Amino acid sequence: MDRFEWGSGNMLQGETQVKQQHGVRLHDGSDKTAFDRGIITLTTHRMIWTNSVQQTTIICLPLSLVVYAEEVPQGRGKSPQIACHLYPSPPDKPPGPVMMSGHSYIQLTFKEAGETEFFRCLTEELSRKRWEYMPAPKAAGKPRAIHAGIVGIERNLEKKWRDTDENISKAFEDLNKLMTKAKEMVDLSRTIANKIKDKQGNITEDETVQFKSYLLSLGIANPVTRETHGTGTKYHEELAKQLADVLTKPIEESGGMMALSDVYCRINRARGMELLSPDDLVAACQQFEALRLPLRLRVFSSGVMVIELVSKGEEAIIRQTAELLGEKTSLSPDELSQSAGISILLAKGRLLATEEAGQACRDESVEGIRFFPNLFLNPPTR
Repeated sequence: MDRFEWGSGNMLQGETQVKQQHGVRLHDGSDKTAFDRGIITLTTHRMIWTNSVQQTTIICLPLSLVVYAEEVPQGRGKSPQIACHLYPSPPDKPPGPVMMSGHSYIQLTFKEAGETEFFRCLTEELSRKRWEYMPAPKAAGKPRAIHAGIVGIERNLEKKWRDTDENISKAFEDLNKLMTKAKEMVDLSRTIANKIKDKQGNITEDETVQFKSYLLSLGIANPVTRETHGTGTKYHEELAKQLADVLTKPIEESGGMMALSDVYCRINRARGMELLSPDDLVAACQQFEALRLPLRLRVFSSGVMVIELVSKGEEAIIRQTAELLGEKTSLSPDELSQSAGISILLAKGRLLATEEAGQACRDESVEGIRFFPNLFLNPPTR
């Protein structure tokens, strides 16, 4: 706040108004000040804060003292803020409301919205630096050098050309990096296609696992987000459709069922930086049946939540587990997990579901829980 100076409200020579917003509070760093709910005016040279009630308190901040501005992440229930990081206060600065401050930045809190447009205008003015081309004379201190005449125009043009060359060079550097990465992806897809063509469908298990890891690393090209599809039911419906597209084949390969925890890890791995919350995942999965998608959410009596194929059905899963029990004589969740290639949590849920259907019995001992075929309802034939 020690960079602010008292003002009269009058525009300086060559200064024009850019944007004005009501209901703005000033913070010295993160500390509150007495300058609350005023009018902030952005000009080509300054930011001017005016008391909205009396309109007698006017303080100004030259844009030449602003290093850069950034939007502060908005917490729940808090008003949006913009932080302005500042250069040190010059020794010849005119007097202002604060003589000395321990902070190198200020924050503008917008109580009546409008922060997005104000931030856009502010960053544009900081980039254009129009106060250098049309400088305003200082109220006190040494006069500032004026870039006028043909020499000043030539210097400004030379500076613009220099900045343009630098920006173009940086852009081409980024483009070269993008082209290098794109070439790697094309080579990878060509390698996979040639291997599949040479093998003609006869691919070993190790190669299949490797191909799956390649495909998983590619991720979801256009993940559904709240920014693209809004909030509420519409967002969860679109998310459910994308989940069905991505998960149907992996669930088929997993025997028709996948634990929700495994689904969560797989989906967030594929979405990259657009991570999905557990609540949104459950809400989207609850839309499967309403949208007539090939998947549905199921909750076992143990509380385990799974995603299963509608075509597979609960009876088919129970029958498959009962047949496996008959072949092995008995199974523990760990043994079923290894045999079926599923997680232990999901294996235990399938065994408990088979028990509820009367197709299995369990034995609990110090060695743990073990399931057997239900010979009471299905006695062996002699």
